[in-house]
Amino acid sequence: MTAILADLRFALRLVARRPGFTALVVLILGVGIGATTAIFSAVYPILFAPLPYPHAERLVTVQERGKDGSPAGIGFATVQDIATMSRSFAGLAAITMWAPTLTGRDTPEQLNGEHVSSTYFSTLGVLPALGRDFLAEEDRQGAPRVAILSNALWRGRFGGDSNLIGKPITLGGTAFTVVGVMPAGFANVIMPTVQIWTPLRYDVSLPYACRTCHHLRVVGRLKPGITTAAALTELNAISARLVADHPTEYGAPGMLVPTLQDQVIGGVRPALLAVLGAVALVLLIACANVANLLLARAALREGEFSVRAALGASRGRVIRQLLAESLVLTGTGGVMGVALAVFGVQALIAIAPAGLPRVEAISVNGPVLLFTVAVVTVIGVVFGLVPAWHATRQDLHQGLKQSGRRSLGTRRVMRSSLVVSEVALALVLLVGSGLLVRTMIRLFAVSPGFDAAHLLTMQVQTTGPAFNDDAYTFAYFDRVLAAVRALPGVESAALTSQLPLSGDYDGYGVHVETKPRANPEEDPSEFRYGVSAGYFAAMRIPLRRGRLLTAGDRADQPPVVVINESFARKVWPNEDPIGQRVRIGAADTGPWRTIVGIVGDVKQLSLSAEQADGIYVPEVQWPYADGAMSLVLRTRGDPRALAASVRSAVWSVDKDQPIVRVATMAALAAQSEAQRRFTLLLFTAFAAVALLLAAAGVYGVLSGTVTDRLAEIGVRSALGASRRDILAMIVGQGLGLSGLGIALGLVGAFLLSRLMVTLLFDVPHTDFLTYAVVTTLLLVVALGASWVPAWRAARVNPITVLRTE
Repeated sequence: MTAILADLRFALRLVARRPGFTALVVLILGVGIGATTAIFSAVYPILFAPLPYPHAERLVTVQERGKDGSPAGIGFATVQDIATMSRSFAGLAAITMWAPTLTGRDTPEQLNGEHVSSTYFSTLGVLPALGRDFLAEEDRQGAPRVAILSNALWRGRFGGDSNLIGKPITLGGTAFTVVGVMPAGFANVIMPTVQIWTPLRYDVSLPYACRTCHHLRVVGRLKPGITTAAALTELNAISARLVADHPTEYGAPGMLVPTLQDQVIGGVRPALLAVLGAVALVLLIACANVANLLLARAALREGEFSVRAALGASRGRVIRQLLAESLVLTGTGGVMGVALAVFGVQALIAIAPAGLPRVEAISVNGPVLLFTVAVVTVIGVVFGLVPAWHATRQDLHQGLKQSGRRSLGTRRVMRSSLVVSEVALALVLLVGSGLLVRTMIRLFAVSPGFDAAHLLTMQVQTTGPAFNDDAYTFAYFDRVLAAVRALPGVESAALTSQLPLSGDYDGYGVHVETKPRANPEEDPSEFRYGVSAGYFAAMRIPLRRGRLLTAGDRADQPPVVVINESFARKVWPNEDPIGQRVRIGAADTGPWRTIVGIVGDVKQLSLSAEQADGIYVPEVQWPYADGAMSLVLRTRGDPRALAASVRSAVWSVDKDQPIVRVATMAALAAQSEAQRRFTLLLFTAFAAVALLLAAAGVYGVLSGTVTDRLAEIGVRSALGASRRDILAMIVGQGLGLSGLGIALGLVGAFLLSRLMVTLLFDVPHTDFLTYAVVTTLLLVVALGASWVPAWRAARVNPITVLRTE
């Protein structure tokens, strides 16, 4: 132990004696380790850490399987049958979204909520920290209305008042009794933004509690010893029995039972793995740079090592000393990396897309620090052993004879190999970044089906008993439209029940009068838009055939609809849909609606998603009024400048109705591709760092080569070599190393870019333009990095060099 401490003290003195070299190594390692630690801080809780629930590995989601095998929601009657017939689950709970408006305290506030089965929290294994859980009798029609609050809502809106338990709060004009508050650390991974929960209170007699109402999500806890495969086998048998008993109420037999973890992270896994791979490449490039620096310094110390050996120092003693020096350097770099990672994590949280799960768990914590220590230790040992191996294998007589002059041989080969690897890794990163840049360019060149310029949007909620009357709701929105249209700068305004590219999803089955199916569940399910007159004009959605919806399509007039082109092509590929009749929702109830027009397709979910089949209904002809409508305003100037005026106009009609999601349509379009933008931003940052490190590597090796070959260059100059010849020789060496690295990098990029296919849009992973631009960029950077050492070599005075030799 005494010897080890002595080695560490000597190492500290040695690195302090070379502050410039030490600072450079620590900076390079700090950037590489810091970036890696920050990304691992985000990836670990999302992809690798178990969910924050007891025995989280037993938590699954239960889904019906659609006709094409894709997952679908479940109807309440099916959930009840599963709960009764299955023997695999210790707990089962249904969930549906809820957006209540909290009133009675200051200004109205829309909350993100969930209606859940009374077994929801017990299934997850987390109970309220204050108060109690829901009771089974509270999950029934007619039971008293109760609610459980999130800890953040309880503290933020109610000041952490413990006396709130048992007290009423007003949600949507209805009183709810607060019965519990969840713990501060409770993470609702199914819907992270949820602030309040209330019992589902479904009953099979309700029209929306049917088998064909696929709007419920289900989470279950498997019994100990039951595997997901066993549960799936049992559920498939139950599904087959239900389909046999109710053949017209299911599209296809079969269920899906993904784990809750897979359900939560499935959508972001490809992007996070790609980012993790990218930062790993940055770390490797940083390590290669530091290895080059340490090899260069080891060359300067060959004489020192030979003297030590001559004085009796053993090979083990030299290796131990070099390991101590390496660990001091990498340890300091690790400390700097952790400091950078703390800031990096905050930056990651700030730019993270809205759908990124478990953002609250991202931090530099114990597992992350253990990962960093492991990385630092591995790097330190490797960096210590490589120069130690060179130092202890040289010939003692030759080392003393050289007195510190660098031997070339294998060291030059190794340093050149490191540069080649740096260039290759940098090219892989640059290709990945380039493919993502091309993807974003292609995405934002996609027409969303409407003109997003000068469009301001906001969602207006309705709350209070008066809005239980559809006629009152329609009249309220008519007054809102009149108030908004009267504002200076508003060119046109309209309302829609769901807004494109906003995350809205409202689908209904559509049944065609002339094309009945034996099983109505096999009829297509389409996006249903309840719109006001003028919506297509405000959005500038083009009319293809027939007519648009007008103010004359009132509630007392024959029901009509407008469909989009993709729906028309799918159902009537060789017919004219105008005049055909469809029924929306249940196959056997509701009015037949006549198709009066066909409009252009609109992107609903995202710019990269397929065209959404859509059907547009006059909102006043819908059997019940939509409680939330999105205002769409086309302005003559900057739409953001009108936001405050529009809010005031809406509140002039009724000041108690909340307004949410105020945004320009251009911002919503960009937000719909936030995950790709997040990945692009990180890839681009890492690629820029990799490019700089690769350039530094080329410069460092060539600079060392010039120093090593001063005598040779002097002789060449004395024998008549011109400055141009010397320049060409050194630059050619740099371009040769870079060219080899580019060749290897192209192979690596071709292989690894296939893993990014899910992140690309309309761009092949072998995109020629991307590869050509990246290759040219690397060659230009390599030329610039080679030029300075080459210029120095060309200015060598042969007389001075030869006299020194």
